[in-house]
Parts: sequence; structure tokens; C-alpha cells
Amino acid sequence: MIRQINIGENADFPIYFCWFDGLTSGTDIADNVLHPLTSPLRFDHCSTYQDVYDEIIQGAVYSVSVKDRDATDDLVADLLSGSCALLFDELHRAITYETRSTFMRSVDQSTLEKSVKGPKEAFIENIRVNTCLVRRKLRTPKLKNVPVKVGEKSDTAVSLLYIEGVAKDSTVQQVDEQVKQLDIDGLLTPGYLEQYIVGSPRSPFPQLLHTEKPDTFASMLLNGRVGILIDGIPVGYLLPAQLNRFMQVSEDTARHFVVSSMLILLRYVALLIGLLLPGLYVAIAMYHQEMIPTELLTSVIEAKQDVPFSTALEVLGMLIAFELLQEAGLRLPNPVGDTVSIIGALIVGQAAVDAKIVSPIAVIIVAFSGISSYTLPSQDLASAVRVLRLGFVLISMVAGIFGIVCGFALLIWHLCAIESYGVSYLAPFVDDNWHGWVRSLLRRPLWKDVFRNQKVVGIDMRKQKNKG
Repeated sequence: MIRQINIGENADFPIYFCWFDGLTSGTDIADNVLHPLTSPLRFDHCSTYQDVYDEIIQGAVYSVSVKDRDATDDLVADLLSGSCALLFDELHRAITYETRSTFMRSVDQSTLEKSVKGPKEAFIENIRVNTCLVRRKLRTPKLKNVPVKVGEKSDTAVSLLYIEGVAKDSTVQQVDEQVKQLDIDGLLTPGYLEQYIVGSPRSPFPQLLHTEKPDTFASMLLNGRVGILIDGIPVGYLLPAQLNRFMQVSEDTARHFVVSSMLILLRYVALLIGLLLPGLYVAIAMYHQEMIPTELLTSVIEAKQDVPFSTALEVLGMLIAFELLQEAGLRLPNPVGDTVSIIGALIVGQAAVDAKIVSPIAVIIVAFSGISSYTLPSQDLASAVRVLRLGFVLISMVAGIFGIVCGFALLIWHLCAIESYGVSYLAPFVDDNWHGWVRSLLRRPLWKDVFRNQKVVGIDMRKQKNKG
């Protein structure tokens, strides 16, 4: 939109005024820019375009954000960011005012990370609101915000946040360099960031911590990590990433340390069950029947007498059906998705057992494995477990328990080879200090949690002064 206006009552100084309709707020333009520019007697002492220009720069307009532009690229970038512009053709310059439209989703409760005792607010798609939410949690001048533009076509605003002295300088510098080196058309989805700045992009395991809760984001900044906020994406990302961090939630610090420790251990048990249980069942049923107690073996044989398929095909078929039902429940609208999940789990599963297509024990194994993967706090980690679970079933079909042991050893080797910004992915489980093991598996009382993780933190190691 382009409009010609006269400054004050003087028609000798026509100026072109332009903006993008929809990106700007018409009320802000009218009240904060047009009204002071066209008010009588404000520019009556100006005799040249330069005088008008100087008067505007010195505060004749009510807008807080005023930028002087002499390059076309900068002017276009401001317009596309929601600013309006005054064009001074005589001076080959322009003045831009930030009048960005405030139309956006309001701060609401988190949908992915449920909170019982903690804060309920979650990030939204506006990066300025997100940085404000973080600063409300961390009111310290040591919280630094480094703005970066990413995307040749999208010119997406990205903020790197860290606490000076708490985060390692080397980590901050490395993250800053890698984000600035992103040579892509647009940063519109999280995948563009996750697959370009991680150390092992071919690994199915997540290497970028993410959260939609400002309190979790702030607590990880306090532990020495570097945060990334992206305009248009309601999720915060943090580096470096370790496997033990994907097994913890912010609610752990809100509960009693005994309860939190029990739940953390339960998640690790659920991780192993969701990963290995179907493969172990196939291996034992096909190659190692002597490992099954006699009464249980008799029950399994009776249940499989009328089933025409082998144990491996049963489990594979049920796993694939489970994945199909889960994907259908995610893609369909909420009411329909819930209905499909219930019908698939109850009616189809029971009908398959009654029709002697699968045995009840196979349904129990697959269901128990799927439920265990749902207890994992990170959905990215749960997705990796779902993929590897099928791989372990295929290995067990060929080599039994020996194949599972070899596959699990290769998996551990792969995890040990992953490094996230100088920190081992399996740290502290690969360290020689057993205290790290205990701290990862058991939640210490808060009054004894004095020091930060030395693998991640910079020079500011201490969290609190007294041990209690």
C-alpha cells in the first residue's frame, strides 16, 4: 500500500508513505505515525526536506522504534517485518517505524508437556513474546540474547539465549557459527534446524533438547545449556543434549525426591521394555523355549495351536497394526482420532484373537511394549524406540537372543559415538565417576544439589551457597 501525504499543513513537502497490508496494525499507523505527521504547526518551521527529515528523526513521531535506512535491502526487510516507511526521494533515504500487527495466538497451556504443580504457560509463534516469557523467569543481566537471521527467502528471526558465565563460551561460539552458516531458503519447520546443526544427523536418536514450556527452558539455561528460539515455531531448543536429559521432566523437581527417583527409574525400565520386549519374546518362543517356565509354556502352546502364523509374523503384524493405529489417531481430528484408537485397540484386537489370527500373548506383548514407550517424556526418543523395536524383532527372527545381544551392543556403540557439542551423548554413564550415574538415575534432594553439571557448565559451577 502506497499513499502520498503532506507533512503538517505545508503542501510543499509531499512524502510517500508505504506499508504491507496485513503485516501492520492500522491503528498504530494512524495514531502513532500519521497523526503526528499531519498535525498542524508541528513542521511549520521546516523549509527543506532535510529539515523535515531531521525533525522526524529527533522525535516528531510517537513511534518508539525508528530506523534510518539508506539501502533498499534494509528497507524491504523492515517492510516485510511489519514496519511502515516514509520515503524521502530527494534525500535518497527512508525512515521506518515498527507497526507490526499484534494478531497472534495468546499464551496458553502446554499441550505436549503436562504440568500438575508447575507453571502452565507455553511458548507461542511470536519470538518476542517467547523471549519475554524467558526473561520473566530469569531476571538477570547475564541472560544474553543474540539475534540471528536465517533463510535466504524467509529471513526468519532466530534468538540464541544463554547465561553468561554459566554456559561454556566454546559452546556458545560453536552454536552461533553453525546457525549463521545455515544456507537454506527458509527456516519454517524444526527439521531444518535439527538436521543441520546436530553432530550425527543420520542417527534416529534426538540430539536437540526441545520444550514448549518457558520454565523448563529457563531451568536448562541455568544448567549451562544454550537455547534457540525461532520466530513462528512455538518450541524452544537447547544444546548440548544428553540421553539422560530426555528421560527427565520439569515436574521431577516439583515432587519429593524419593517419588521422582522412582519415576525416573521406571522410565528407564520402560525404555528397555519398549525397545527389547517384542524381540526377546520372538527369540525365546522360536529358539529358546527352555527359558519359559513349564506352566507358561503350556499356556502359550495352547493359545497358539489354532493360529496359522509363526510367532515372528504375529508380532510383526501386531507392531505394524499398532503403528498404523497410532498414526491414524494423530492425523485425524481429535474426536475421530480417539474413536479410531478405541475401536482399533478393543474391537479389532479382540476380533483378531477370537478369529485365531493372533495369539493373546502376542497382543499382550505388543500392547505392553507400546504402553512402555508412551511413558518416555520425549516423543522424539519414543519414535526412535519404535523404529529400533522393529529392527530387534527382525534380528531375533534370524539369530535369536544372540542376535539381540549383538544388536544391543552395536546400539550402545552407536550411542557412545554420538557427541553433542563436546559432550558425550551417554554422559555420565560412560564416565568413571559413579556419582554421575547416581545423579542421573536418582533425584537428589534439592538442598544437596549444589553444583551444576561440569560437562556442560562454564565457570559458574555453583547453584546455591549452602549445602544444608
